[in-house]
Amino acid sequence: MASVPLSKGANIPVAAVAVRAVLSWTPGAGTPDADASALLLTEGGRVRDDGDFVFYNQPRHSSGAVRHQGKRDGTDTVEVDLSSLEACVDRVVLSASADGGTFGQLRGLRLLLLDAASGTELARFDITAGAETALVAGELYRRAGAWKFRAVGQGYAAGLAGLATDYGITVDDAPAPVPEAHAPQAPVPPAPVAAPPPTLPQAARAGRGEEQLPVDMRKRLSLRKQQVAVSLSKHGAAGATARVILVLDASGSMAMLYSRGVVADVVERMAAVAAQLDDDGEMQAWTFATHPARLPDLTVAGLPQWLQLHVRGGEMSLFGRPKKPKKGMRPGQVDMRLVGIQNEEQKVIAEVRDYVRANPAQAPTLVLFFSDGGVYRNAEIERELRAAVEEPVFWQFVGLGKSDYGVLERFDTLPGRRVDNVGFFAVDDIAVVSDPELYDRLLTEFPSWLTAARRAGIIG
Repeated sequence: MASVPLSKGANIPVAAVAVRAVLSWTPGAGTPDADASALLLTEGGRVRDDGDFVFYNQPRHSSGAVRHQGKRDGTDTVEVDLSSLEACVDRVVLSASADGGTFGQLRGLRLLLLDAASGTELARFDITAGAETALVAGELYRRAGAWKFRAVGQGYAAGLAGLATDYGITVDDAPAPVPEAHAPQAPVPPAPVAAPPPTLPQAARAGRGEEQLPVDMRKRLSLRKQQVAVSLSKHGAAGATARVILVLDASGSMAMLYSRGVVADVVERMAAVAAQLDDDGEMQAWTFATHPARLPDLTVAGLPQWLQLHVRGGEMSLFGRPKKPKKGMRPGQVDMRLVGIQNEEQKVIAEVRDYVRANPAQAPTLVLFFSDGGVYRNAEIERELRAAVEEPVFWQFVGLGKSDYGVLERFDTLPGRRVDNVGFFAVDDIAVVSDPELYDRLLTEFPSWLTAARRAGIIG
């Protein structure tokens, strides 16, 4: 099939199973750089969440169907596997942003559509631009059960943030500046978030007793501790003790669960597990997205403000990495802008494993790991959890109702492990799950692991 030159607004059918959209220009001294990106839209013309935006800071969609391939010699490429797109995705917008200037300053600006399998050029669109710093170059869309491509060429003077907002992406009020260059071999540079673990201010740590809590919270905690004890007794683990570690997903798709208070309720309910199982009633805690970050320990006395102080979802940066610490941060707080927005569970699993090895305890460790899905690093996650089989840690994963939990759902059936060190369950809406049901599901596999791990000599 010969390449078709397209004018603005023209369209062609796309028979290829997968395509590459290549944004190209003529680089030169004093000219800006350009970054290709893609947005996955439903029939309503909006993204489902921030995870539907694929770009240099989030180079792979959780479905694997859309990938940002990176930059090379005046080109930047996004690949779309049309056959793997979810049925609810009606359109893939092929967008771009200019870094260090406007698109009008770029010579030879063009969008090429290639067959990903053969490399055959299917279409080309020469783009005329002016003062815009972001644009929709083209779009792939469904029509009558088949895919088509349209040349768009619509500019945005408000930049990538303005474009993304139009399609439903959540953007910080004051986004950090986009970096001046993006290394093609590493679209997501490592962030310096693995600092020494912070601690709560001394005043908060001085009294850890429940008497410091508001009356209603104190009553809820007392009742929930009893319910945790009942669940343990039902499964043959009455009187069990454990070090409890909490891990909270802070990826872009979790934003709604933070804003609705769902995560705050989860934290309060998990505090009861630590208060019942852990001798000092504390939980070590991590948050993660593209990168993991150790949070201040969660104590009973610090419970009312802990999440608000230390996991501030609205500050996660979508556009680039901040060069300066955020103003007004308290000592020990994590700069959430550095955590990112992708799902990289294997990184936080590795960091928690390192912590447990460096800080041995007499009691075994129970990790309570909350995520809304979007798992795609399956091989890396499996490698970490298989390596952790011989360690005194049980990993309880809880899905918060999205989808795509990948290897976590299959771990119970994976062979070749001396003991089953992983539990998993998912709920559509954890807020409507009663405390007795939640604790039963949360603790049902932990006692059987304790027995198996003792027999295997993993714990004493």
